[in-house]
Amino acid sequence: MSDQHRFISPDHFHPDPYTNSRATERTLNAAILNAEISRSFEEYFEIFDEFYGDDIEGSSETMEEPIRGKERVRSLLFSFLVPLHAMAEVGGVSISIRETAIPGDAIDETHSAWTLELVWVSGKICTVSWRILRKWNESRVVLEHHYDHQQSGEPLSDRDLMFDAPEAAVALQRPS
Repeated sequence: MSDQHRFISPDHFHPDPYTNSRATERTLNAAILNAEISRSFEEYFEIFDEFYGDDIEGSSETMEEPIRGKERVRSLLFSFLVPLHAMAEVGGVSISIRETAIPGDAIDETHSAWTLELVWVSGKICTVSWRILRKWNESRVVLEHHYDHQQSGEPLSDRDLMFDAPEAAVALQRPS
């Protein structure tokens, strides 16, 4: 007979905060990468609602003051996503995004590097990259800070989009 007692650690049921924030970060980033901006920008708002806390604080190294609150951050996100969606859906711009995790050791903090590549109809390429610091409270982002923004490629001009493509196609079909 044994006097040993078997105890189940509470950690068996609740992973430690470090593991939890890393797993949730991977899930959030996978959702962002799997969403398709040419199809819809609404997918991104569903992701935002799922992963971001009501008291989210958003900031970047170029902002004078952080933006606080889910509705204010949503408004900023809207002003970024809608033009991208229009460029992809109507303007024929090919958009791809990549993410790389950056190792860290803080319990409730994650870092990642992002690259957004825009390929215009004209063949011109613009690449934007940045890094994100996220602070987590359980499974919700409570702070997101964007830093180390870089851009390569030429600026966009009206010749880079195909907004006038239907008119050009009609003109080509008319008999002379």
